[in-house]
Amino acid sequence: MFKVTKKQFMGEIDETTDEHMAQYGRVMEMLSEHTCEGWLEGYILTGGHGLLNSYEAFIHIISSMFNQHAKWIKMIKEIPWRNRLAGLNILLASHVWRQDHNGFTHQDPGFLNHVMTKKSAYVRVYLPPDANCLLWVMHRCFNSYDRVNVVVAGKHPSPQWLSMDEAKVHCKLGLSAWEWASNDRGHSPDVIMACAGDVPTLEALAATLILRKSLPKLRVRFVNVVNLMKLFKPEEHEWGISHDDFDSLFTKDKPVVFNFHGYPHLIHELVFGRHNQNFSVKGYIEEGTITTPFDCTVRNDVDRFHLVIEVCNQIESGKCVGVDEETRWAAVYVKQEMHQKLVKHRQFINEFGVDLDEVQNWSWDCTGHHTSNFNTM
Repeated sequence: MFKVTKKQFMGEIDETTDEHMAQYGRVMEMLSEHTCEGWLEGYILTGGHGLLNSYEAFIHIISSMFNQHAKWIKMIKEIPWRNRLAGLNILLASHVWRQDHNGFTHQDPGFLNHVMTKKSAYVRVYLPPDANCLLWVMHRCFNSYDRVNVVVAGKHPSPQWLSMDEAKVHCKLGLSAWEWASNDRGHSPDVIMACAGDVPTLEALAATLILRKSLPKLRVRFVNVVNLMKLFKPEEHEWGISHDDFDSLFTKDKPVVFNFHGYPHLIHELVFGRHNQNFSVKGYIEEGTITTPFDCTVRNDVDRFHLVIEVCNQIESGKCVGVDEETRWAAVYVKQEMHQKLVKHRQFINEFGVDLDEVQNWSWDCTGHHTSNFNTM
């Protein structure tokens, strides 16, 4: 960005120490969310396109300003002589799952819940799982009008799951089954592993790989959601997928283990009224402290080990009706192994202060698909 423009600074600039500063810059920086929000609202009123980058936990500071802007959009859409207004774009790049040095004070994904209460025509929420999806999402946001776009994407290094062409198709659909991560083609799935968010996607994929290796006869379908509005019923949102398409992805009755970036009840609200109500949603449950990145997921049950345990619980309860007796009894030992992994994890971080090697160096290595090196979101 600084190759194109600079940070605006009206004071005296010391060329020997001050970096990326100019009196004509287009980057406005201040540790004051409401000031930045006001700047952005004023800027897009001039016809420009802009972006507010904030910590997820502190974007709540501008909640009332967001409310008023959403109302403003609704009103100007009803006035024929008003020009279209460039989209107000909010990027939450410091999110709940990567606050290992800040801890509990910097964890709160609840702004998504607030955004979803507004008129559906004027708000969008995107949770890109990797950098290519993020590029497509931001391109769409910067070309949007008369809406508020909220994008959640971490700034830590993370794997690249999809090629650019794959990302374009996935993002246009808003949600889709990733065939390379699934093993149910030609069969009815026994369980659906679903996810939304970059870290939840990583953990859901890791859990899926464990299941495919430990319970090879279990049919797992992997579904990723990048556009949260797609989960709305079509009668509630113009982008909500039809009931037939929802049933095709999630089935009408098979267990769905959904790993979500935010508070679990938001997903339950979105899928309420669909045929399949057999959703077990994992998400942020207000557990945090200054700890390792993976331990933050463990404390909130969104880690790979808890996800595998949940699938094993579904198998043991009889909800995965298609599994054979061999898989059903094998699940008992897989579940026990996952509990042992959690004990090992706790002992390891207490002693060494970092995550297990198998977590830090994990990669998808199933035949037929390989992720690229870690990229910064």
